[in-house]
This record gives sequence, C-alpha cells and structure tokens, in this order.
Amino acid sequence: MTSRRDEVLAAALELLDEVGLDALTTRKLAEKLGVQPGALYRHFDSKRSLLNAMVARLTASDEMIGEPPADWAGILRYAAVGARATMLTRRDGARLMATYLVPADETAQLFWHRLIGTLTAAGIPESDAIVAVDTVFAYVNGFTIEEQARDGHPADPERRALRDKGFQAGLDLIIAGVTASRN
Repeated sequence: MTSRRDEVLAAALELLDEVGLDALTTRKLAEKLGVQPGALYRHFDSKRSLLNAMVARLTASDEMIGEPPADWAGILRYAAVGARATMLTRRDGARLMATYLVPADETAQLFWHRLIGTLTAAGIPESDAIVAVDTVFAYVNGFTIEEQARDGHPADPERRALRDKGFQAGLDLIIAGVTASRN
C-alpha cells in the first residue's frame, strides 16, 4: 500500500522528468497533485527535504546489475557505472544527485564506507582510498551533468554509445592513477 508521502514523492520525480530541476517548484508539484502548496509540508518540511527524498528514492532503486566483481578496481568501476545509470534514469538526474548535501541515510553511508574498506583491504592507504572514491564520484557527477546538458533525457542511442565509451575511458584513467599510486 502506498502512502501519501510516497505518492507526493512519485509525483515530484514525474514532475522532474516533465519540467527539469530548474523549473521544479513546490507550487508546481502542488498543482500537479491538486492540492494547496502548504499541504506538501505535511510530508516534506522544505524543498531541501523533498530533494533529499528524491535522491534517496533514486539511489534505493539504483541501476546496478549483476554481482559486483571481487577486485577493488572492478568494484569501483561497478559502483561508478551503476551511479551513472541511476542518474540517467531521470531528466537532470545528475544535477539532482549533486544537490544531495550529505548522504543522510545509513544505506548510502554504508555503501561509501564499504567502497573505502574494499580499497584499504587491497592495500591502498585509507586517505588515498577516500580520495579515490571521492574522485570517482565527482567524475561520475560531472560527466553525467555534462552529458545530460548536451544530450537531454533520454539521449539518442548512438550518442549514448559514444558517451558510454568516453565515460569508460575516463574511468579507466582514474583507476590507472589509483593503481599507479599504489606502486
């Protein structure tokens, strides 16, 4: 059974696809739902909490497919590809994810710490592992923001294939840099 809060959140994500992040307002969301704008505050105390809930919903239904690899580089690549795929499911998905100030929910924090732990278990010093994970996700966010700004949502399949190739090449460079720093 879906709660009213879940309905509001689903409508917010639909509205994001319709109008984009810049035009997403609580007033437009209230219009879409047929309620007064103040009624939304029963479910989300601010636009910030609504945006955070939208990010949490996206990351809860992330696009990671299959089992993660066993090696640290494969896991880092797997996480990056999954994060990008998640962002590409929504118009301005990458910009929305970039608005997320701090991963407040335990799942996001656990995931972050697990990635860092995987790198440190492979012999990468913790400070370098933190930089590596942060760099990969900054790359994912920046690349995907640029991609969505240029290509729109959803991207043309041919253009998407070129972007996939470029994304993978950049990710390979970052992982090669992390590998080189281990030696």
